[in-house]
Amino acid sequence: MATLYIVATPIGNLNDFSQRAIDTLKNVDHIGCEDTRTSSVLLQHFQIDKPTFSFHQHNEHQKVDYLMDLLNQNQTVALISDAGMPGISDPGFLAVRSAYQNGHDVCPIPGPSAVTAAIAASGLPSDRFLFEGFLPQKKGRQTKIKEIADSDITTIIYESPYRVVKLLNTLAEFCEGTRWVCVARELTKKFEEIDRGQLSDIVERWNSKDSIKGEFVVIIAGKTYED
Repeated sequence: MATLYIVATPIGNLNDFSQRAIDTLKNVDHIGCEDTRTSSVLLQHFQIDKPTFSFHQHNEHQKVDYLMDLLNQNQTVALISDAGMPGISDPGFLAVRSAYQNGHDVCPIPGPSAVTAAIAASGLPSDRFLFEGFLPQKKGRQTKIKEIADSDITTIIYESPYRVVKLLNTLAEFCEGTRWVCVARELTKKFEEIDRGQLSDIVERWNSKDSIKGEFVVIIAGKTYED
């Protein structure tokens, strides 16, 4: 029986990488990376020299067997994503499930997460929330946004810089302008921005921006919430 480690990596600021995570990566036999090129920067910075292999959404099904072969040979494996916790809108679920099915241990090494960082900084209700990850780009997208508009609990969405304004404008079609929203951009990075306010004001501000870059987390309060 071997162990699969699920290791959270920084979402921007390298100082957020825990000593436990560093020690774990230095002691495993192999590291599965969402993108070996991206991960190499992190690994070199912390002087971690271990064999790596790619494990991402496009090869996850094929690489699960390879990962299981390593564990079955009593080799320890760590799984990391480009940023945050593997398995949270990133590859990892299939590997964890297969590890359990094959009798291996799974050990999470917690750390940075855009979900928890954004909800904590939003000032919106966090006793209950729904994490939707990335919404469908086409089919079912508008239906999902309408469901969010009708929800009584806080909803968290990941969005790209190319679609965030369109998302806000679509929300405005289904929500009252007084709905509370928080747009978090580039969390933990140099140009971190946390914009909290009523939807009508948020939409106006983001529609007026000339250039929009970065990784986004959008948080929508439940429809019954009053600030």
